[in-house]
Amino acid sequence: MHVDDAGRALAIETPPRRIVSLVPSLTELLFELGAGDAMVGVTRYCTEPPHRVAGVAKVGGTKNPDLEAVAALRPDLVVMNAEENRREDFEALAARGLPVYVTEPKTVADGIRLIARLGALVGRGEVATRLAAAQQHAVDVVIARLRGAAPVRYFCPIWRKPWMAFNADTYAHDVLALSGGANVMAAGAARYPEVTLDAIAAARPEVVLLPDEPYRFAARDLPALADLESTPALRGGHVRFVDGKALAWYGLRIADAVHTFARLLRESRVATAR
Repeated sequence: MHVDDAGRALAIETPPRRIVSLVPSLTELLFELGAGDAMVGVTRYCTEPPHRVAGVAKVGGTKNPDLEAVAALRPDLVVMNAEENRREDFEALAARGLPVYVTEPKTVADGIRLIARLGALVGRGEVATRLAAAQQHAVDVVIARLRGAAPVRYFCPIWRKPWMAFNADTYAHDVLALSGGANVMAAGAARYPEVTLDAIAAARPEVVLLPDEPYRFAARDLPALADLESTPALRGGHVRFVDGKALAWYGLRIADAVHTFARLLRESRVATAR
């Protein structure tokens, strides 16, 4: 019996022989765990690993999957995420009697545990436990190196028109917290609050991080940050384009993400102090 992040106990055949994944980061992880031969359906946003997902049936998007196509694949496991997928799609698939495993990691620790749990679910428990331990060790190294260091205040929007960020109850926040970052929107009332640049300017971020997903920030968006010109971030030229997958994708990207953001934040702090 396996218990998912929604607290549901599922009797799933192990290892499942026909898997549909509606979560891009977990599609990648399932392949890395060695369950690729069982993958029969993924979303069009499941792009990693490219040479493997190219040959797998596409069943629509994360927010609008083709439920008939999913059912027609006769999966003995459907992997979903409480944040990336819609409740109504989960309920529709569950109502069909399909075994749906819901994930919802909100912290790096959750994400690392998910590696081991998903591995056990697909019959790859031993390799998954080893990979999860390696991720935890690498994250612990960064945490130890940062012990005692003052955190770097950052603003990281995830959308424009309206501007949106994330609060402390999110996976992205925890990635950056372990990397030495202090989220200026940590206390936001909503998990993904709308923000004004006037409010961000008052919080005086030391660095602005612009990810390439879900909104693809690019050089064309820089003039829109003019209201932050008085902040240490813009006065010091500390605006960085970053990999959105490092902020939002779980799996074996976790340790690299924490290491990369720790280095980026540390470099911004050192440059500000000069």
